[in-house]
Amino acid sequence: MAAKNSIPRLAVFPQTAEVNKKGNLAIGGCDTIALAEEYGTPLYVFDEADIRNRCREFKEEFTKRYPGTIVSYSPKAFTARAMFKLVAEEGLDLDVVSGGELAFALASGFAAKKIHFAGNNKSGEELELALREGIGHIVVDNLPELNMLIKIAGRKKVDILLRLNPGIDPHTHQYNKTGIADSKFGLPKADWDEAVQTALAADNLNVDGLHFHVGSGLFEYEPYLKSLDEVLAYAAAIRQKYGFRMNLLSIGGGFGAQYTVDAVPPPVASFAGAIIERLTTRCRELKLETPKLMIEPGRKIVAQAGVALYTVGVIKNIPGIRTYVSVDGGMGDNIRQPMYGAVQEALVANRPAAKDTRTVTISGKYCEAGDVLIKEIKLPELKAGDILAIAGSGAYCVPMSSNYNAAFRPAIVFMKDGRARLIRRRETLEDLTRRDPD
Repeated sequence: MAAKNSIPRLAVFPQTAEVNKKGNLAIGGCDTIALAEEYGTPLYVFDEADIRNRCREFKEEFTKRYPGTIVSYSPKAFTARAMFKLVAEEGLDLDVVSGGELAFALASGFAAKKIHFAGNNKSGEELELALREGIGHIVVDNLPELNMLIKIAGRKKVDILLRLNPGIDPHTHQYNKTGIADSKFGLPKADWDEAVQTALAADNLNVDGLHFHVGSGLFEYEPYLKSLDEVLAYAAAIRQKYGFRMNLLSIGGGFGAQYTVDAVPPPVASFAGAIIERLTTRCRELKLETPKLMIEPGRKIVAQAGVALYTVGVIKNIPGIRTYVSVDGGMGDNIRQPMYGAVQEALVANRPAAKDTRTVTISGKYCEAGDVLIKEIKLPELKAGDILAIAGSGAYCVPMSSNYNAAFRPAIVFMKDGRARLIRRRETLEDLTRRDPD
């Protein structure tokens, strides 16, 4: 059996990933080849222990430095009933961004008071659902939403956070920048004062605190620290002007995950240390009471825990140009490469220890030239029927999946201690057609 450290790419696979006695890739003590045979491919497999470890890591690293920190999982990264239950068991809150995510969480038994509702264009119906269920906070994103909420709330007292856009560049992919000045998210600085005045004057709103989120996939502390400087200085100003006390501050999520062997983000401990030092220092300098702190990790919790399994089909060599290895999935279940130019690692699951000999492009089966999973990667010689495991598939792949080309979205399996459990079955033709009238 190959030693784990002899296969560098295992570093970006789930924490329990190893080569078993059969020479196959195993995760959570389960043979991925056996899983592919039982459930078919494409198949998404998640290491439950990995997810739980990362939930605990965030809680431990932040709370030991700043007791009472609220860790609120962002299910936009991966939404499933089993995931909601796992998050609840680990004592995390939820940061939802749609009425669908909210309803899904409630249907899974998640405590309403531990749910916080963000999003830039909430409908009246979504706000009514949130009010009816009595969720923890509505994160108000803009002035029109604020005014609509005041009307809808009526005589109910609603706890809110005001999402301020600090205008900070997080140095990540353009589509992942949410805290820059040119963004659809959050209150621009020109609206901060009006939002605060309006919210504080509303008898049916309790402005519990402030919120910001600068972006996703961050490998640097600096965007958090600069945003803290901006928002805490403003908190001090409105305390002096209105007597406003910030009880809670949410700094969003965005903590970067490792997708490739060479790109290693800072550990959670380093983020926690830098963020909390700046928070406590600035509060002391500005003579602010230290607020409760909320963080909203999503990608970092599930990205590496999830692996996509595919069966290799047609291999097309174009001499002097490229070799295409087509698999039985693609952009319909993993759109990250076409959308973000994302780079991921892969192993041949039925012989992960084999020597890499040939550079290939992993393409999907969808009718799009851009249907590529990995543009170029060096792998062992491949043949039809091999099982390809693509690492870093736990975040955003499943929620952003589609039925393009009338494809069936994959099954999902959780593994732990040698046991696999199906948490979502593969779609069927009936699933695809049931909403269409005869």
